[in-house]
Amino acid sequence: MIVTPTTIPLPDHTQLPCEDDTFVKNFQEHPQSILITTSICPILALLHPDGCYDIGQDCGIYWQVTNPPLKGVVSPDWFYVPNIPPLLNGQMRRSYVLWQERIPPAIVLEFVSGNGVEERDRDEGGKFWVYETQIQAEYYAIYEVRRRRVEVYCLVNGSYQLVTPNKRGHFPIESLGVELGIWQGVYQNRDLPWLRWWDREGNLLLAAEERAEQQALRAERAELGEQQAREQAERLRQLLIENGIDPDAV
Repeated sequence: MIVTPTTIPLPDHTQLPCEDDTFVKNFQEHPQSILITTSICPILALLHPDGCYDIGQDCGIYWQVTNPPLKGVVSPDWFYVPNIPPLLNGQMRRSYVLWQERIPPAIVLEFVSGNGVEERDRDEGGKFWVYETQIQAEYYAIYEVRRRRVEVYCLVNGSYQLVTPNKRGHFPIESLGVELGIWQGVYQNRDLPWLRWWDREGNLLLAAEERAEQQALRAERAELGEQQAREQAERLRQLLIENGIDPDAV
């Protein structure tokens, strides 16, 4: 039954359950969340120089006060909420409570392990219905690993409209200035199709490990260039000496 606000004081994130005894459905979900998070963080840092945003991974979004409480919660595999502090009253959020913070997520992602019926359920109480009509996330993406496909919906006048992919096969997420799509490659020792971000020009946004590897490669190349320059200078010095010229006087 639904508990009205006049029945009891509305609970906050410290009073609501933060787990429902379910477990991650496959071994790709955890690294997939890390990949999506670490690659978008530099973009979010530019969008929010004050640091006011938060990301949830397998965290509950409470959208309705119910008894028992878990009837009014949904747990996306990944979501991003703009313009909220990363800590709430100095604490990490146990869950995201809409009636407490009132800002809907900009995007929610679901990683499908089954046939996708649950993620597309438009009946009252179904996931699609909840995201569209109750939470009203601006974007909702359904990623099916087995079928190598992603569907992206955008909230238009209160209802979800399917987003058309661009010429690169990516889905523009306008409010973030990025594109969402599928990339085949090796990440954390797994060669799989991965859900990833690109910028507006179609450049892949690198994960934290990839950025670190790229920086290390650049540093190695710079060090090699400096070493080659030193060796070349020493060869020139020896050549001058061999020809009876004081290199320090040149």
